[in-house]
Amino acid sequence: MKMIAIVPARYASTRLPGKPLKIINDKPMIQWVYEAVKESCVFDEVIVATDDQRIVECVEAFNGKVIMTKSTHISGTDRVAEVAYKYKDVDIVANIQGDQPFITKEIIHALVLPFKNKNLVDMTTVACPLKEEDYSNPNVVKVLCNKKGEAIYFSRSPIPYYREKVQAPVFAHLGVYAFRRDFLLEYAKMDATALEKCEGLEQLRVLENGYKINVTVTKNSIMEINTYEDLERAKKMLVGEFYEKR
Repeated sequence: MKMIAIVPARYASTRLPGKPLKIINDKPMIQWVYEAVKESCVFDEVIVATDDQRIVECVEAFNGKVIMTKSTHISGTDRVAEVAYKYKDVDIVANIQGDQPFITKEIIHALVLPFKNKNLVDMTTVACPLKEEDYSNPNVVKVLCNKKGEAIYFSRSPIPYYREKVQAPVFAHLGVYAFRRDFLLEYAKMDATALEKCEGLEQLRVLENGYKINVTVTKNSIMEINTYEDLERAKKMLVGEFYEKR
């Protein structure tokens, strides 16, 4: 089974322009992501997908593989699909976000594990325990799962509503995905759906069209960098701490 990882990297972030090129300690963010994914030893190839020449030059400078894509893509998954279309001999395609510089081996292995155990899985993602203080935070996406470990719904809202206080299968969603290549190309052709537009969550397009997403729950979260405050927090962290977790 051949697997590749594609890291979509867009320069024009509204909250943190030029995000992939922001320096954390001595390296740009996109290099942190690229090297972490390579070090997991899971994928046959790791590729950055971008629409900006500055990111191309940055990736080439640290000897990474990068492919220029269209500038009209609405989502990172659409950008990933454009690159995946060129790799006809690939079975599994992972979408690793370019704003997760400290992604771990644990999470990457959890992402692809269902493909090794279940032949009929179309798409996978990863979640972790939801902290009580994040329950009402719209920036933390919640996912409810059924007893088979499949996603029922993703939401920025606090779900479920606790009419009775019981243990609910709700977790914090981590924004990494993996697809069977043929399903990814099919997904990219689907129109954006109503719930996807409401929540601003592209994975809801899969559920609204009747497909399943397998969710693996891990112990740890991933830090995402979306704002200048996040960037400053990342700079203050000890890099060695993250390497130990890998």
